[in-house]
Amino acid sequence: MLAYGVGDIAQAIKNQGFNILLLFFYQQLVGLPGTLTGLALGIALMFDAVTDPVAGGLSDRIKGRFGRRHPMIAMAALPLAISFYFLFSPPEGLSDLTAFLWLTTFAVLVRGSLTFYHIPHLALGAEMAHDYNQRSTLFGFNALLGTLSGAVVSIVIYNVFFPPSDEFRPGLLNPEGYPAFALTAGFAMIAALAICVLGTAKEIPHLRKPEATSRFTIANLLQDMVAVFQDRNFVMVFFGSILIALIGSIEAVGQPFMGVHFWGLTTRELSYGAGAAAIAFLLGFSLIPFFTKRFDKKPSLIGLGIVAISIGNVPICLRLLDVSWFPANESPMILVIYISVIFIGASTLPILGATYNSIYADLADAHELRTGKRREGAIYSTRAFANKATGALGLFIGGIILDIVAFPENAEYGTVHPDILWNLGLFVGPATSFFSLLGVIFFFHYRIDRARHREIMQELETRRAAEGERA
Repeated sequence: MLAYGVGDIAQAIKNQGFNILLLFFYQQLVGLPGTLTGLALGIALMFDAVTDPVAGGLSDRIKGRFGRRHPMIAMAALPLAISFYFLFSPPEGLSDLTAFLWLTTFAVLVRGSLTFYHIPHLALGAEMAHDYNQRSTLFGFNALLGTLSGAVVSIVIYNVFFPPSDEFRPGLLNPEGYPAFALTAGFAMIAALAICVLGTAKEIPHLRKPEATSRFTIANLLQDMVAVFQDRNFVMVFFGSILIALIGSIEAVGQPFMGVHFWGLTTRELSYGAGAAAIAFLLGFSLIPFFTKRFDKKPSLIGLGIVAISIGNVPICLRLLDVSWFPANESPMILVIYISVIFIGASTLPILGATYNSIYADLADAHELRTGKRREGAIYSTRAFANKATGALGLFIGGIILDIVAFPENAEYGTVHPDILWNLGLFVGPATSFFSLLGVIFFFHYRIDRARHREIMQELETRRAAEGERA
């Protein structure tokens, strides 16, 4: 379980690089307009979404002594690291067009490489764990190591590669930090995937074999995707998650600017938030068994999802409403509030991540019972396809909004007009989070609980035993 969870570190590194640095780097330092930056990232995400079903279909059908999932995870490591480095190392003096093409090309390569590791990695977890509660523990390790490493990467970004200085305030304006971070991140991602592959290799003989008669064709891929949508439970979780993913991508465009400009924090102070998140992740991980057993998966997903979406909006709304007792940016209480909000929100993430991925593993069991076919890759890739497709739209919309609010390039703290900051806070906060809460409503219609999953597994065991006797 530990080795499996280490595999998620590669995605966490990539996510922090994209969420904290990428849009800021191209919009603020390279000088690419927000609309073009958002369009480039949207194109990359849309391409990534298209490759998800391909990765899922391939990993469901690969045959060989190294299993279905491990070869794809291993082969993705080097392309992922190389393309990630070049993404943050564009040549100097690029025009808007060439910068757009550079960003689009290497963002596509990074996301494509990540897909051919991430989808098999999720499917591997669903295959390794069969027990209803053990799945939450396995994906809990995965969520813990992914979120914890994300917090560590944030701390390293702010304190090692982009510390505040007299020359650069914020430190993210330092151009030399970007290629150095990307090179270090590349080696770390290769190491994480190597540990995952080698550490879980002993499970290969115990994993399910691919379907003997199923070939990898476009028709089969489409058939797989249609088949998973015939499950009402899958549809409910699917549409709830894509609405949340759409809004999250819109908000992500403005997040890199919030800490520095909206709250007036230095990059070192932002790293304190990452440290608080790391502690919160450990707390959240320790609570996974309690929430899974006490509340089951569906109530945990709904309740903690509402908390995670809402908590960050409280201080933003107080600032937007100009509440008299809410402290100004110069007050040390702003840092306290910032850290407190991050701690509460981050403590929910390991539980949500474990629960969400575990639910999809349960859906794979229900799918096998209904169709007689095991399609972990198809189920996880269909989910990822929709999330990334809507995420691409969200990035594009977010880039347009960034241009609409007219956020300036190379902006130092204190130089951005208050009206621009107010509009920024509105779209990162309540204006978009309202729709994320609507996405949670879909989860109320999910119907697989512990008792129903027990019935599914009993019926599957009976069917497999009968098939074994006939064979």
